[in-house]
Amino acid sequence: MTAKTHPLQFRDYRLIWLARFISTSATTAMVVVMGAQVYQLARRSYGMSESEAALMLGLLGLVQFLPFLLLTPLAGVLADRMDRRHLGAMATAVDLCIGLVLAAANTWNFISLPLLFILATCYGCARVFIGPAISAITPNVVPAELLPKAVATSSLAWQSAAVFGPAAGGFLLAAAPSYPYWCASGLLAFGIVSLLAIRHRAPPAAAPDHPVKLMAEGAKFVWHERFLLGCVTLDLFAVLLGGATAMLPAFAYDVLHVGDEGLGMLRAAPAAGSMLVGIWLGMRPLARNVGSKMLWAVAVYGLATLIFGLSKSFPLSLAMLGLLGAADAISVFIRNTLVQLNTPDDKRGRVSSISGLAISASNELGEMQSGLAAAFLGPVGAVALGGAGAILITAIWAVIFPELKRAKTFAPQYRQKEPVP
Repeated sequence: MTAKTHPLQFRDYRLIWLARFISTSATTAMVVVMGAQVYQLARRSYGMSESEAALMLGLLGLVQFLPFLLLTPLAGVLADRMDRRHLGAMATAVDLCIGLVLAAANTWNFISLPLLFILATCYGCARVFIGPAISAITPNVVPAELLPKAVATSSLAWQSAAVFGPAAGGFLLAAAPSYPYWCASGLLAFGIVSLLAIRHRAPPAAAPDHPVKLMAEGAKFVWHERFLLGCVTLDLFAVLLGGATAMLPAFAYDVLHVGDEGLGMLRAAPAAGSMLVGIWLGMRPLARNVGSKMLWAVAVYGLATLIFGLSKSFPLSLAMLGLLGAADAISVFIRNTLVQLNTPDDKRGRVSSISGLAISASNELGEMQSGLAAAFLGPVGAVALGGAGAILITAIWAVIFPELKRAKTFAPQYRQKEPVP
């Protein structure tokens, strides 16, 4: 019998990949349209200025982050103690309900800023549980030697969906506000079916300790693994400062003047760059000097953000967003692979939830930071300053976490302990 050499040769992994692609397509489309509707309602229905509407986009990111802050420890424990398929399916069902409510609200014209903010909070709650559940399943369905390729291929599912979803959402929004939500709801229903079709695999046998103790163990593990701590916090602070996606409605409508379709293209551009890199990584995963490559990738991310913020050209803006996404894909690939390969299976749910919290903090709090900065500097100044800040953070982290530069491969023995005096 020929040995399997690619994760997609495993049935359960194919179902995970399909569920991630379908669900991400749906949720990214919904997020783009929700942001566009918040900005448009703030400007047209509430008479807000450009800076005030940009602040609303920042607040939208904040309400999505707060559930992560409050529920992440619980999500990690549940992912280590429950059937991960069922946990992921239940969280996806919450997204489905959100999509149906928004579809109805736009069909019967009772959409409002309060409703959008309430549902954005619910969406944040669902995301808390989906990430740890799905991430923790993958190492159980493919051999360890195929995990780097599985992470790259899974990233390709997310990135390709993040190209398709926002672009489709923008074009559907231009046709009718309810269309993106109806389509997203249908996709989410298929995603739930795909998750439940995964063959039953019992979750790791969690120790019968108190949930608070289990949460503390996960946090302690990350805190004492300096390389993992450096990876997670680098992404947290660099993307926190360099986040540009929250301001895309402001750029689409008031800076570049490209409308709904242009917004969809701008939102899809980072994912397009990530998808191209994901294809390359799926065929030739990185294997050498991974720490240095991660640092350079984050620096390029900051530079691309800076140029995008200053650009007045739609093609240049698209190109910089594509470069931004490509650099981010390399950083995410390295970080995710290291986390999965260097975490015991009984802690994967909790460690994945901590990593997810850092990602959410960088994304959603980054949106809040961009919104606050835009209230004082305008969208252009906020994004440009954030890109410069991301470059500075990368330089600082290269100094205070020398373990990052010393990491040569993904092997668990990459951690080079300081010599004992």
